[in-house]
Amino acid sequence: MDAAVVDAPVVNGAVVDGALAEPARAKINLTLHVTGRRADGYHLLDSLVVFADVGDVVSAEPADALSLSVIGPRGAGVPVGADNLVFRAAKLMAPGGGARLTLDKHLPAASGIGGGSADAAACLRVLAHLWGCELPPLADQLRLGADVPVCVVSRPCRMTGIGEGLAPVPRLPPVWLLLVNPGVGLETPQVFRALTTADHAPMPQDLPVWADAADLAFWLAAQRNDLQPAAIACAPVVGQVLDAVGSTAECLLARMSGSGATCFGVYASRTAADRAADTMRIAHPDWWVAATGLHGAGT
Repeated sequence: MDAAVVDAPVVNGAVVDGALAEPARAKINLTLHVTGRRADGYHLLDSLVVFADVGDVVSAEPADALSLSVIGPRGAGVPVGADNLVFRAAKLMAPGGGARLTLDKHLPAASGIGGGSADAAACLRVLAHLWGCELPPLADQLRLGADVPVCVVSRPCRMTGIGEGLAPVPRLPPVWLLLVNPGVGLETPQVFRALTTADHAPMPQDLPVWADAADLAFWLAAQRNDLQPAAIACAPVVGQVLDAVGSTAECLLARMSGSGATCFGVYASRTAADRAADTMRIAHPDWWVAATGLHGAGT
């Protein structure tokens, strides 16, 4: 499948405190099937990817030189130089371009919800608007990371290959999620090394039209995240998070996103997700917890 199958992303170009701003929404892998491994070591995936209504924000203002500052509750310790994906994305857009970039960081790092990739993608979108230029081609986006192209699109997709295959999916019903991270960072290469086999079955060729949240959760239960057992082997607390999320009232499904350690629960109402979040914060005050809707669901 080709990324061009999905509509081009909409650059919001919202103005926040005088600067152009783009949301960097949390990426959630509702499914993640590992279907093979290429000769170069890259794993092949088949994943139903959605985006939450929570995330970071990248803003940009005109400037003679390129600079990056990081603020927000999760900003401490985040690099502001060449090691930051936002900075690398800006260099990719225009090596000699100038902009004053600000990353407002709310998502935990190395958490399986695409924080760094979403930040890079938001940087690409906001600079495309600021500088009046095109987004870089897919191959260049992939150089930043396998999740960057889907985060550039930032809408429900079926992601295949190593991240280059993006296709639209049937309309998602109204659904709410509880996101929980225990504060343990899991590096993606570490989890893939713990994977016992890379040859799993993909999702069905044709995805159904889901009637409601319960119907979606029932279908998801027959699918998988093939990295979940490997992540639990690397960090047993992931299993504890899954048990805690699954035990909340009205939870329809509990699963890990990406390579972890963030797990999610699926709920049919915002009220149920909010109550589950309250329960989780009381029981585990040191965990990162967020109740959220899905961007583009129910529309």
